[in-house]
Amino acid sequence: MEIMTDQGFRKTVKYLRAVIIISLIGMICMLILFLGILAYAKILGPPPLAVPQSTLFFADDGALIGESNSGQKRYWARLKDISPDVVAATISIEDKNFYEHHGFDYKRIAGAVLADIQAFSKVQGASTITQQYARNLFLEHDKTWTRKLHEAFYTIRIEMNYSKKEILEGYLNTIYYGNGAYGVQAASQYYFGKDAKDLSLAEASMLAGIPKGPGIYSPLASMDNAKKRQAIILKSMVTNHYIKKKEAIDAAMQPLTIVGAHNTQKVKVAPYFQDAVRNALKNQLHLDDRTIALGGLKVYTTLNRKQQEAAESQVHKYVANLSEIQVGLVAMDPKNGYVKAMVGGRDYEKSPFNRAVQAIRQPGSTIKPLLYYAALEQGFTPSSTMRSEFTTFHFDDGQPDYTPHNFNNKYADGEITLAQALAVSDNIFAVKTHLFLGEETLIETAKKFGLSSKMARVPSLALGTSGVRVIEMANAYSLFANGGKKVTPTLITRVEDYNGKVIFEKENETKKVLDPAKAFVMTQMLTGIFDPKLNGYAKVTGSTVINDISRPYAGKSGSTETDSWMIGYSPQLVTAVWAGYDMGKPIELVAEKTYAKNIWANFMEEALKGRPVKAFKVPKEGVKGVYVNPENGKLATKDCPVRRFTYFVAGTEPTEYCTEHLKNHEAAPGDHKNMNKKVPWYKKIMPWS
Repeated sequence: MEIMTDQGFRKTVKYLRAVIIISLIGMICMLILFLGILAYAKILGPPPLAVPQSTLFFADDGALIGESNSGQKRYWARLKDISPDVVAATISIEDKNFYEHHGFDYKRIAGAVLADIQAFSKVQGASTITQQYARNLFLEHDKTWTRKLHEAFYTIRIEMNYSKKEILEGYLNTIYYGNGAYGVQAASQYYFGKDAKDLSLAEASMLAGIPKGPGIYSPLASMDNAKKRQAIILKSMVTNHYIKKKEAIDAAMQPLTIVGAHNTQKVKVAPYFQDAVRNALKNQLHLDDRTIALGGLKVYTTLNRKQQEAAESQVHKYVANLSEIQVGLVAMDPKNGYVKAMVGGRDYEKSPFNRAVQAIRQPGSTIKPLLYYAALEQGFTPSSTMRSEFTTFHFDDGQPDYTPHNFNNKYADGEITLAQALAVSDNIFAVKTHLFLGEETLIETAKKFGLSSKMARVPSLALGTSGVRVIEMANAYSLFANGGKKVTPTLITRVEDYNGKVIFEKENETKKVLDPAKAFVMTQMLTGIFDPKLNGYAKVTGSTVINDISRPYAGKSGSTETDSWMIGYSPQLVTAVWAGYDMGKPIELVAEKTYAKNIWANFMEEALKGRPVKAFKVPKEGVKGVYVNPENGKLATKDCPVRRFTYFVAGTEPTEYCTEHLKNHEAAPGDHKNMNKKVPWYKKIMPWS
């Protein structure tokens, strides 16, 4: 045996000492590096855990009506809202030591590294739930060492800054289960048609097996593979003491019903309204497109599903299938401006252009109530008279002559009252009033009513020749209905972010922009279009739908060569309906000219069905009601064939009695007393009865 010399021994000792020193230096460097990584991770702080999630839209009763659609279904479920069986199955099969390690399972890593070295490639995974969560949040799914290093760093940051509960919740909400379903809630709805909290052990164990390979283990791809994977998971749950063996056997044998459809694919409620909501999120709340589409927002809207269904139903009922006529409809609660129903066209799939909020069309005579409100401000009353006759207006400033016409060229050829002119939509009265007030007056009044469209300073403006939007007209009439309070069209009441934090909540205004007394006088005059007793030289414009309505309404129709309108309201609801051709083609068929009125009347009845019949509330002060002869606006006597109870701004009521129908033209005794007797309640609700 060779005996080591002293020199050899010293060399060996020197070598071992060097190895030890180098090893110690290496270990110190590794420790320093590790501590540096930890320090750097701490300095960087918690990585953001916000993940793409579908934005959800809800109706006024909290029902889901739609969601953002990027081809992916992503919802966030709190851990308490996920079945414990899903949690147990996932941990058991993916990371059984999840609660014991700090992001890395070193035994699994060592085994995976050995397998990779033997195969000279990345063949086996050992990722923990935290590592997979880091990858889902921040990285691609390629199998490279660079990605793994980045994954490890993010894993450290996540484990340092978040609890196991937060990590597990995030992981379960970001795993991909195939078929566009990201997260356990979307997957539960897709595969089993139920929420994640309601999954059985059999369903949970099958669902937990899908992420390993959605194209292989999905029950829709292969039920055989899905059942085999389920059996493995159930066995692991028994091994890890989550369930008993008998429970596993029972779950494996339980028949399952696979739905294979996203619940919200069936939700196609009010597509035009939902588009308008998205525009409001962007333009009014100033949210960016990505946040709206993938921010996981919960958007609570004003839509009433019953009224929306009624609106769509009436449009389809009255507009002929072969007609190219389009329809725009907006229904609002006049108290707060909440939009309850919206129709932007007859078929969203064919044309997503929203005629309720985007189209600018001539309002015709529906502009007249705004003109006559301005007239009330200048001292006009429902009994103010002007001559209705064929008239050509001449101007001294070089403007061309203007000759407006009444419908069917019918004129009273005599004096008519403002109330009567409104009921029969006399154009001569309107133009005379417009010119008397000054052409700028209607433009300024329209702004007061919230109309933003530019209006031309011309005589024909009184007949609605400058374009407006349907939603703006509905809003304008809301001011009459609510007694003059300012409202704005509102689609959204509240918005929450993905964490449930409220980022927007609607605050209602109480500012008065109209005089309540004058607003009520206008409302009472607008009931006249449904009062056949105001019939004079022409029918009241609401005569064709009188038999369709059963409660007090106020309103005004309007028409131009290319546009047909009906706007009206009860104390609870205001609705504006427009019908016409997109390209401005003249409306020639008689039936097409009736669409707007028929849709409006039948929608209002359906929308308010079951709600109490309410009369328009008389202001406590500022108005006075008296009986008048509607033909001349004078105080009616007992001999007048028609006596209509009419409200005036206090102090402007007529004082002269009608003498046209008195016997021998002498005042009948007691007539003045009769004028002030108490009006029965039913006369106030339906003054034409």
